[in-house]
Amino acid sequence: MPGADVSRIGIDLGGTKTEAVLLDPAGLVLFRERRATPLADGYDAILASVAELVRHAAAQLPVGSRYSVGIGIPGSVDGETGLVRNANSVCLIGEPFQSDLERMLGRRIGVRNDADCFTLAECRAGAGKGYGLVFGVIMGTGCGGGICIEGEVREGPHRISGEWGHVSVDPAGTACYCGNRGCVETKISGSGVENSYLLSFGEKLSMEEIVAGARRGEERPLAAFNTFLDDFGRCLGGLISILDPDAVVLGGGLSNIEELYSAGMERVRRYAFHNDLRTPVLKHALGDSAGVFGAAWIGI
Repeated sequence: MPGADVSRIGIDLGGTKTEAVLLDPAGLVLFRERRATPLADGYDAILASVAELVRHAAAQLPVGSRYSVGIGIPGSVDGETGLVRNANSVCLIGEPFQSDLERMLGRRIGVRNDADCFTLAECRAGAGKGYGLVFGVIMGTGCGGGICIEGEVREGPHRISGEWGHVSVDPAGTACYCGNRGCVETKISGSGVENSYLLSFGEKLSMEEIVAGARRGEERPLAAFNTFLDDFGRCLGGLISILDPDAVVLGGGLSNIEELYSAGMERVRRYAFHNDLRTPVLKHALGDSAGVFGAAWIGI
């Protein structure tokens, strides 16, 4: 772990955006930058973009300053092979992302799942602070989760603790990149809802357009949005029935959809195995990019 006099650089690598933050030793933000993730350009472009962000953040410090680097990725690094697996940014799968980046930067870095980073941040300084067992959810381009127990985020022997995005809830559902069908991610992520809309109606709309159309009462977007809310309730209600957490914290771009906390919660109560559900489902307190702070805190 870095010492008390060390600044921290965190990188949150997402499917649509990559964000960097630089924290001073007291935790104050010195620098923050967000840019589009060059996903369409492939692995090498993503690697170069992340390395450039780290160097740009480090350049804000006086020459010779000590700093750590931590990166949250939409997947995990296999402890035996060192290769990325289970990444919804599929160009990362099978690549030695951590070792490649360490070689480019000439230093060691910490890498954890992005949902773990988000959950750590919200439990340390956000909406989950003060709760014993917290399930953190990222609903964005993909869908992931993390488990925090008494202030410590559990990674697990396979580094997949909390990875509910690839629980198959509909065997007859849409094929998922992981090889299964009807995964949670195909139901309640932005890309999943968009893909379902295209398959159902032969029309391509973004998640933002679907939500806006539903709010205007347009028939097709409203049907898709109601299905999304029902899937949210079924998936999260089932998770609560298994884990019985003290709180759930939602993050990622879709967590800003206010209906999740009203009509969505009605569905959660319907599907959870309790007739008086009291588990608070909370909106993130650190912004929809809270994971970048968690990434800074896991740095080495």
